Amino acid sequence: MMLEFIQHLVNGLSLGSIYALIALGYTMVFGVLQLINFAHGDVYMLGAYIGMYTAHFFQLGQNSSVLALIFTITVSMITCAVVGFLIEKFAYRPLRKSPRINVLITAIGVSLFLEFSGQLLFGPDPKFFPQIFKPSGDWSIGELKINPLQILVFFISIILMSVLQTIIFKTRLGRAMRAVSFNHDLASLMGIPTHRIISYTFMLGSGLAGAAGVLVGLTYPKIDPLMGTMPGLKAFVAAVLGGIGNITGAVIGAMTLGLAEEFLVGYWAPTYRDALAFGILILILLFKPTGLFGVKQTEKV
Repeated sequence: MMLEFIQHLVNGLSLGSIYALIALGYTMVFGVLQLINFAHGDVYMLGAYIGMYTAHFFQLGQNSSVLALIFTITVSMITCAVVGFLIEKFAYRPLRKSPRINVLITAIGVSLFLEFSGQLLFGPDPKFFPQIFKPSGDWSIGELKINPLQILVFFISIILMSVLQTIIFKTRLGRAMRAVSFNHDLASLMGIPTHRIISYTFMLGSGLAGAAGVLVGLTYPKIDPLMGTMPGLKAFVAAVLGGIGNITGAVIGAMTLGLAEEFLVGYWAPTYRDALAFGILILILLFKPTGLFGVKQTEKV
């Protein structure tokens, strides 16, 4: 029983770290714009495809190594950051002063545009992600067998989240982002280029989603143009669970959701895996709408 528990724990942490990379994009954008970017899950899908085509172009599947993995993640993050910049500039920025419902509908429209453009460009059939990193065998501790890819995914995710934490709390860009999230007008009066900072926020979040796409492709090699829908929604639930707008909360919420999902599948009812996230969302909205680490805010109307 103990070995089975540890196995589920490893699986849950690996899954939760993927959700965390996506959830951070939701929570960062909401923090500075009070906007739920529903297109974010589809940026994660683009990250997986960019990683796949990068690996094919440079034939990294034939020369698998850690360097090949790092190179693929880097290309995917940079490309997805550019996509995030373009989405913010052309879809959301013109609506900055519009009612929130307009921006929400636009976000859904951008999500659908990316999904069906993906079907046109990449084809509706699933593709197989090349194995750009192939660890030899499983790590065995007695009867316990752990897939090294899961450990690798977890540690790469932790490194990326630590870099983001450093950027937000230790750099001038991070201070500017926090100032803009506090009050756009005051930040602008202090000389902070709010439009540029908002663009940087989208780029950082989209870059993390691109990395998540590559890591998922490495762990679960089958990818398709609609693969971002369910993980994107679950990552949104994780961000709400932790307190949307709170960086630490998003990570803890994602890890909690990943572990809860894995233990539900392992010990009770695998068919309810996808329903769990939405059950948690309903409970959070009913009993603690601010999330685990959220703070109540008074909004003047």
